[in-house]
Amino acid sequence: MSIVAVVTGATRGLGRGIARGLASKGATVCVTGRSEADLASVSDEISAAGGKPLAIVCDHTDDAQVATLFAQVKQDLGGLDILVNNAAAVYPELLIAPGGFWAKPLKLIDMIDVGLRSNYVAAWHAAPLMIAAGKGLIASISFYGAISYFHGPAYGAAKAGTDKMMADMAVDLAPHGVAAISLWPGFILTDAVRAMPPEHIPDDLRAMLPHWETPEFTGLVIDALFRDPELMALSGQALIGAELGERYGVNDTDGKQPMSYRTTMGAPAKPFTPAEGHAA
Repeated sequence: MSIVAVVTGATRGLGRGIARGLASKGATVCVTGRSEADLASVSDEISAAGGKPLAIVCDHTDDAQVATLFAQVKQDLGGLDILVNNAAAVYPELLIAPGGFWAKPLKLIDMIDVGLRSNYVAAWHAAPLMIAAGKGLIASISFYGAISYFHGPAYGAAKAGTDKMMADMAVDLAPHGVAAISLWPGFILTDAVRAMPPEHIPDDLRAMLPHWETPEFTGLVIDALFRDPELMALSGQALIGAELGERYGVNDTDGKQPMSYRTTMGAPAKPFTPAEGHAA
């Protein structure tokens, strides 16, 4: 079965690796980003991995561009199986800087706009395409920071909001056979990290790198999740990528089984639905 996927924010980091991972399973992968040159490079990687690329320039702060993106997906690809919401406004140097949230630039709250809000907009456009087919998966990238302190309140709010939004979207989508989940990857060995000279990496961090996941692993896990006959039973949940890997027998590209940080960084909250209590 050939899968059609959209991966937002796919010109670098996790999104780029997810696109390669899905492509390695033969998927047609539409990638978005703001740089034509970077999108061309990602497209080459998708082709080399065995997939078919469609690159669309899209600034996810612009709702009109997002609408155009999904109109083109419908026109060129005929439908959509998987949406991976990965686009995010992230400022690593500010997130890890010392000091409270009030001492850091206000632009950190951009993570609510490009992250939480942009996930909603993309899902709003993707849902009708999936509903028409009677099947689909919306996977939004989250992290353990949704329930434990990690990088401060702006980051935590964006991730916790993503988890709750996916849980509520799952309720609306359930009658249509479409699943919505949050996915928690582990620490990611991105292309940028892999390219760093070892001497530029602190000793304690360098010792941890063998345990980090490649970004392709998340793409492999999403592919396996979509193909799971019991997919709808998992809809609405925040799922740990490493644990899905164990469930489906998916190893990382280097053969290792990535580790779950459930015991050290926290476990996803179980969503409460009206069926379990009083109807809203």
